Amino acid sequence: MNQLLSREMQMKEIFHYPVMYREVIDLLDIKNKKIIVDCTAGLGSHALKFADSLSADSYYIGIDKDEETLKIVNDKLSKLNIKFSLINEDFANVDVALKKIGISRADIFLFDLGISMYQLTNPERGFSFTNEGPLDMRMNRASFISAYDLINNLSELELENIFKKFGEERYSRRIAHVLIEKRQHEPISTTTQLTQAILSAMPQSAFKYKIHPATRIFQALRIAVNRELEALETGLIKAVNLLNPGGRIGVISFHSLEDRIVKHAFKEFSSQGVLKIITKKPITPGKEELAENIASRSGKLRIAEKI
Repeated sequence: MNQLLSREMQMKEIFHYPVMYREVIDLLDIKNKKIIVDCTAGLGSHALKFADSLSADSYYIGIDKDEETLKIVNDKLSKLNIKFSLINEDFANVDVALKKIGISRADIFLFDLGISMYQLTNPERGFSFTNEGPLDMRMNRASFISAYDLINNLSELELENIFKKFGEERYSRRIAHVLIEKRQHEPISTTTQLTQAILSAMPQSAFKYKIHPATRIFQALRIAVNRELEALETGLIKAVNLLNPGGRIGVISFHSLEDRIVKHAFKEFSSQGVLKIITKKPITPGKEELAENIASRSGKLRIAEKI
C-alpha cells in the first residue's frame, strides 16, 4: 500500500512541459473560443496554461486513452474555476468521446502527439530504454497487444518492416535478425533485454551519433503497439468534421511521419475548401522555449481554420 501511495505522489509531482503553449494559446485564439477539445490531455500541461485565457463560459474537454494520467488531470483542474470534462478514449474515437457528454461541435481541437513524462519516467510502462521495466508500451493498459507480443511473435520480416516504416531505422534488418536469434533461447521480456539486443546488432559506426541507438526501435514499437499513425489519420478527419466554422485545429508533431500526415491532411481539406491553412510552414520552438525545455526541439506546430 505504501508503495502505491508513494507512486501516486510521484505522479502528481511530475511536470510535463507544454510544448509551444504560447503559440498554441495565441494561434488557436483560446480566449475567444468556447468549446476547447484537447485530444491528448496527458498530464494536463496545456490545460493548466489555458486556464488564464479561458472565458467564464468556456468548456475544456480533455480526451486521453491513458486512464492513469486522466486521474492526475482531474486533481489539477478540480482546483481551478473552470468548466471541464475528461474522457477516457482514443482520439481516433473523438466523435464517440464527445457524444458521451452531449457535444456535437467544437471551436478548437488540439493534438499534442508527444509522449508524456509520466509514461516515460514510469518503468512499469516500458516506454523508455533508460529504465528497466516490462516490455509493454501500451498507452491504454486495457488493450491487448503489447511490445512484448510484437517482439516475441512477429516474423523477422514483419519486425524489419515495423522498424523501417515507423522508426526509419537504417539497421532494421540486422536488428530484426538478432531479435529472432535471441528469442529462440528465451523470451525478450524487459526493456533492458531489448536494448541490449539492439546494441549488440549495431555496427560501431552507429554509436557516434548523439541519438541513442535504441531510440528509433522503441519509437517504432510504440507507434505500432498503439497504432498511432492510423489513429492520427482517423482523428484528424473526425475533428475537422466536428469543427465549427471559424474554429481552429492545431497539431504538435514530433517526427516526420506524424508531420507528413498532418501536412497532407490539411492540404487535402484546403483543396476541398474546408480548411484555411494558418501556418504555411510549421512553427518550431523559439530560443526562449529551447532554453526552458530542450526536449521540445523536434516539435512542429501546424494550425488550420474551418471555413
